[in-house]
Amino acid sequence: MTPEDRDFMAELGAERAGLAIDPDKAYLIESRLGPVARRESFGSVADLIAAVRGGADERLETACVEALAPSETRFFRDRAVFEHLWREVVPEVARHRPDGVVRIWSAGCGAGQEIYSLAMLQAEAPAPTGRVELFASDLSERLLDRARLGVYSSFEVQRGLSARQLVRHFENRDEHFQLAKKVRQEVRWRRVNLMEDLTPLGAFDIVLCRYVLSGFTARARSETTARLAALVAPGGALVLGEEEALAAEGFAPARAGLYRRAGGARAAA
Repeated sequence: MTPEDRDFMAELGAERAGLAIDPDKAYLIESRLGPVARRESFGSVADLIAAVRGGADERLETACVEALAPSETRFFRDRAVFEHLWREVVPEVARHRPDGVVRIWSAGCGAGQEIYSLAMLQAEAPAPTGRVELFASDLSERLLDRARLGVYSSFEVQRGLSARQLVRHFENRDEHFQLAKKVRQEVRWRRVNLMEDLTPLGAFDIVLCRYVLSGFTARARSETTARLAALVAPGGALVLGEEEALAAEGFAPARAGLYRRAGGARAAA
């Protein structure tokens, strides 16, 4: 893989998905594109990039961009944030909704651990008022397929889940664990590129985009944050990573990474 190849992929990732990829980190590009090259029967990553540079296969280009996007996630990451959302924010928001419905969206959900964390809380302690609707999206269709199945390795379930939650919500599948169907059915999935127009998705009461924007270019991060903030209903919340800051009019920090929007009622969806 030549420096020109690395520059090309970095530019492609930034253009298509706002990704901040350091072209000097050849190992990162190689490791993320390696599985795509093998899956598509290329002899090397360099051969794969050559085919993408040829521009004849949109599907292949999309697969490469999706693979370059970071997908790190785990169950109950920063557990205190989930507990605060479920015990305080969700009930408060529900009281101000004419239909009692609280719409929650996990943007950049990866393999689904974040939104499933909320689904498990819903199964264990349903919201005392109203109804919670859970939505999740990612750039990668392959990750969404994984999320829908809800199958995780021993390593993945050990990151954030208690033994009680593992026993209560998962079934052992050989060396893997599958989340109970009842919990999986609580989530609606959709492929979404955060660099595109998000308004067709409608308004949400809580938007989670945690540890996603840190992998974007500065411009993409600013533009995407504005698009996400615009979808948060009055009185709702935008949740970022604990060290990720939000500078958007009408929002105030409630705790590390969690920002509340001023206002009260949202029209029924």
